[in-house]
Amino acid sequence: MSSAGAAFRLVRAGWVLVREGVVAAFPGDQLSGLPKFGWQVATMFTRRRALRQGRTDRLAHAVARLGPSYVKLGQFLATRPDVVGNDIALDLALLQDKMQTFPKAEAEAAVEASLGRSVGELYHGFGDAVAAASIAQVHPAEVDYPEGRRKVAVKVIRPGVRRRFLQDLESYFLAARLQERYIPSSRRLRPVEVTETLAQTTRIEMDLRLEGAALSELGENTGEDPGFRVPAVDWERTGRDVLTMEWVDGIKMNDVAALAASGHDLKAIAANLIQSFLRHTLRDGFFHADMHPGNLFVEADGTIVAVDLGIAGRLGKKERRFLAEILYGFITRDYLRVAEVHFEAGYVPAKHDVAAFAQAIRAIGEPIHGQPAETISMAKLLTLLFEVTELFDMQTRPELILLQKTMVVVEGVARTLDPAFNMWKTSEPVVGGWIRDNLGPRGMLADAREGLHALSALARHMPEMAQRTERLSRELDHMAEHGLRFDEATAHAIGKAEARHTRSGRLALWVIALTLLYIAWELV
Repeated sequence: MSSAGAAFRLVRAGWVLVREGVVAAFPGDQLSGLPKFGWQVATMFTRRRALRQGRTDRLAHAVARLGPSYVKLGQFLATRPDVVGNDIALDLALLQDKMQTFPKAEAEAAVEASLGRSVGELYHGFGDAVAAASIAQVHPAEVDYPEGRRKVAVKVIRPGVRRRFLQDLESYFLAARLQERYIPSSRRLRPVEVTETLAQTTRIEMDLRLEGAALSELGENTGEDPGFRVPAVDWERTGRDVLTMEWVDGIKMNDVAALAASGHDLKAIAANLIQSFLRHTLRDGFFHADMHPGNLFVEADGTIVAVDLGIAGRLGKKERRFLAEILYGFITRDYLRVAEVHFEAGYVPAKHDVAAFAQAIRAIGEPIHGQPAETISMAKLLTLLFEVTELFDMQTRPELILLQKTMVVVEGVARTLDPAFNMWKTSEPVVGGWIRDNLGPRGMLADAREGLHALSALARHMPEMAQRTERLSRELDHMAEHGLRFDEATAHAIGKAEARHTRSGRLALWVIALTLLYIAWELV
């Protein structure tokens, strides 16, 4: 029944997308054969009102009808232009995560159930919601601390949202499996793995203790950084369904007129934003991955405060070196080195020719060097780079795609504040400093120390590894002599799973057929 329910919800979602004109917005004139026929049929069933709207408005209406889990899906797919294409990703990035608020009484009940204490014991003046998103909403309140009473922001999970997300995730997995089975060209994009990433991201977002931990980690990393911080977390009043943090008094970064009227130096704020993001990415390997202007405040002294850390990105040392060497290689026009980095990192299969890949990289880099520095977009550079790597079978790297998406957003915010923003000049102190520290003599010494530690650890585990190797050798000899056999329980389990899979598939097809009949009847 679970598979049948997933199929039904998937058909309903497809019907809503058709009716709201999302499918009709695709460039169907470029299709041929059965796909073009399907697009023409979808256009016939599109509402007339939807045809008069732009694609972004169509997406917004469809998302509003489908509910909060589809808002989150749209936001997630906005981070994956490699999957949905750059144009659709940009449209999805414009979707506003603004939902109807749920009653204050339900929020209070969630707080008390999560923290085990009454709202009156925990807070003073627990107010009505001031913001509501797909997963949670925020209430103002006050708390008595040893240093005095302070205003706090209380983030509360939306009731029933976990159950709704779990149901819709079943539909997403069904769609991903169908895509992998029937569209071979999409397998390189790993749709099932993309859906698993969405599921994991959503699980993390719906445990507010983890968001609190991310705020705490970013706060420790940036404690000495100039002009950037995150709100402090009140751990005594934080649980799975509740996050209490410091209230931020500032101007949202999307209100450029208010920032200018308050006397802020917009160029300085833009530079600070980019340098802070690159510092977090290269130095710490941990960055805020949802830095749209609605999540960024500017305090009276010009300090940037980032909130809503439900989505965070991590880069290992290899990925950070990869990013830095790519940027440095483009700056110095060393395209062969940029290509070699891709092969050394294992991102491009060794079967390809390094020189041919360097030629493709040059096709990106040379036009850039003929432009003024302030017109060159680092985010666009990374986008072009990922497009070229598709030709050389580079597998999807979720951590790099998330970085690309965040850099596109952050650079866009900076250019909103300063239209003549020079990305390269602003980022050079951070990128150049990291390269000097990590790719120069100091970095070589650090790598040597790490190598010695690794060799020491390997030496300690050598006896255990020798025992495992000997045991594996005996088992392989036994298998070669007697063959590989399944016990009765294993064979029975395999047969049972196959039968269940067949029944579920048949049931899903019946549900889809009945749903289509219902839609046809409704239209008649």
